[in-house]
Amino acid sequence: MTEYKLIADCATGKQEYVALTAAEIAQRDQDAAAAAEAQAARDAELAAKAALKESAKAKLVSGEPLTAEEAAVLIN
Repeated sequence: MTEYKLIADCATGKQEYVALTAAEIAQRDQDAAAAAEAQAARDAELAAKAALKESAKAKLVSGEPLTAEEAAVLIN
């Protein structure tokens, strides 16, 4: 299956579909993998922060002392 990109000339309004080269396809796949990896890292960081926040809240309710990391996550 041939994949295409749209090239649009805003000055003239002309639009043209051009087949992607093998290098462009490889770069697109590489960029997509990097973006997915970065998103997974952001999701893991958010999940860790949420878990830390929940732990801090539970300790506050039960009267236990907080770690410095738990206190910092509640302040920020």
